[in-house]
Amino acid sequence: MPKVMPNGGSGHGGGGGRRRRPRVSSALSEINVVPLVDVMLVLLIIFMVAAPMMQQGLNVNLPASRKAPPMPADNQPIYVTVPAAFARQRVVNLGNENIRLDVLAERIRQQIERREDKQVFLRSDGSVTMQQIMDVMDRRKDGGVEKVGIVSRPPESR
Repeated sequence: MPKVMPNGGSGHGGGGGRRRRPRVSSALSEINVVPLVDVMLVLLIIFMVAAPMMQQGLNVNLPASRKAPPMPADNQPIYVTVPAAFARQRVVNLGNENIRLDVLAERIRQQIERREDKQVFLRSDGSVTMQQIMDVMDRRKDGGVEKVGIVSRPPESR
C-alpha cells in the first residue's frame, strides 16, 4: 500500500507560492510470492510426471554358483520344503516331517534354539507362487531365523 508522507515546513521559499503535492513512496516490505508459487507448482507437476518414468526394472542375469563350500558335518542344515500341494493343504516339510504352516514358527524355534547359526534353507516346487513362499518366510521369521538360504538346482551343463 503506498504511503503518504506529510510535507513538512521545509520547502523553497517558506510558506508562500504554490503548494507541493504530498510525496508518495511505495515501500517494498512485502514480497510477492505468487511467481514463486507458480514456479513451484510447475516443478511439482514436472516431477510427478517424470518420477514414474524413472522407475523401470532392469533385466539382470544373476550369477550361478558352480561349487559351494562344504557344510560342517556336525551341524546339519535345516531344510523347509514347500511342495506343489501347498496352496491346497498349507503343509510344508521341515526336514522329513510334514508340518502345518500355523505351527511352523514354533517348530523352527525349537530346532534352532540350541544352534549358533540361526540359518534355515528354503526349497520350493517351481509351481509355488511368490506369495506362498513369502507366507512361509514370514513364519520362519517369527520362529527366530536370522539367515535364509534359498536352494535351487545347479545349472545344467551346456
